[in-house]
Amino acid sequence: MILFLSSWKISSIQPNSYQNSIYLLWYRKVYKLCMVPNYSMEQTLKTNWKKLSREERGKLLAKSTRIVKTPQGWRVTSQSNTSRQYIVRFTRDEPKCSCPDCELRHKKCKHIYAVEFYIKQEINQEGKLTQTKGVKISYSQDWKAYDNAQTNEKLMFLKLLRELSDFIEQPEYKFGRPNLPISDMIFGSALKVYSTFSLRRFMSDMKIAKEMNLIDNVPSFMTISNYMSEEKVTGILKNLISISASPLREVETDFAVDSSGFSTSRFGRWFDYKYGRERTQRIWLKAHLISGVKTNIVTGVEVTEGEVNDSPSLPRLVEETAKTFRVGEVSGDKAYSSRLNLQAIENVGAVPFIPFKKNVSGKRAKSSAWKKMYHYFIYKHDEFLEHYHKRSNAETCFHMIKTKFKDNLRSKGKTAQINELLLKVLCHNICVIIQEVSELGIKGEFVVEENYK
Repeated sequence: MILFLSSWKISSIQPNSYQNSIYLLWYRKVYKLCMVPNYSMEQTLKTNWKKLSREERGKLLAKSTRIVKTPQGWRVTSQSNTSRQYIVRFTRDEPKCSCPDCELRHKKCKHIYAVEFYIKQEINQEGKLTQTKGVKISYSQDWKAYDNAQTNEKLMFLKLLRELSDFIEQPEYKFGRPNLPISDMIFGSALKVYSTFSLRRFMSDMKIAKEMNLIDNVPSFMTISNYMSEEKVTGILKNLISISASPLREVETDFAVDSSGFSTSRFGRWFDYKYGRERTQRIWLKAHLISGVKTNIVTGVEVTEGEVNDSPSLPRLVEETAKTFRVGEVSGDKAYSSRLNLQAIENVGAVPFIPFKKNVSGKRAKSSAWKKMYHYFIYKHDEFLEHYHKRSNAETCFHMIKTKFKDNLRSKGKTAQINELLLKVLCHNICVIIQEVSELGIKGEFVVEENYK
């Protein structure tokens, strides 16, 4: 039909002919209707609005009518009467419209669907959530506190690390050659990671610790290397990370979740039949962290292979944090967007600020958290972004860890690499505590566990 109209010679129409002028107006109207995206000419001319659902009507309404944002809400022009306008506003976690259909049915009308379709289109075009641009913020620095923390960091680090190591219970001796205390081995392993030296060059620090009466004996460098390869150390280190964050339990209420990779010395090899040669790829580990947005203290950590998805780790991290902290907000990127994650955050009494992907909706949502936050994301998008962009502090946390303790793992075995990564996080937490002791005046007292549920 469009080809036929396009090939029609408009120049043959006589300007003074009334009948030909009607044909020209009809041509322009039909050609314009045929240009509506995703809607054919036959569907446009023969649309029966009564047979369409309210969601389908809303999509067509968003393309044909004017939608304007006002202080009272979103103003939508009526389809049947252009002089009549309706207001769509966000009330009590749900959108409401002033039209009779919404007021009688207490459900979404076509005007609400039109506004949601319009807002989604704006969000996708602006790309606010897919590309976050950094803003340089200047703030006053307490240089006296900063200098004091940095110049005395190593001495305070040794003291706090010794206090943390004392929380480890020594297993009961049964028979055989007595082993070195586990607390001393954890102390030595953490001090080795903090120094960023090799095992052999690090032994001088162990001798200094012996002279300060922080350890009983100076072990061999191979003893520390073998101890870091034991699987039982992984659980001990995770527990110490939770304890090391406890001094800031009254400071942090908002948290951010993110993940980042750490390179290893291991390689994966396979034979590529397509090219007829062997290929290699470096194996890397991924750290999933939940950290406070004010001080960047890490309250929970999971270590997985590099190809593992981020989303499944969030419930465990949030539950671990809720054992010690009052969790008010949890922010994360789209990788954590799922009904299970939003419900897990709500179960601990917190508000999830995780953006929604463009192919989801709040329709028929079984999770109350999903439905509530979806409408909040759509109708109060700017306010949502103010909370969501606290997630940037998680990237700062990883930057602090990698800058100070390197982004690569020196250990050879997988278990030793996992433990080394956990030791980096533990050393980071101790350094944060030292900084906040000088700036906030907190006491560096560790608490084993305190439930705030």
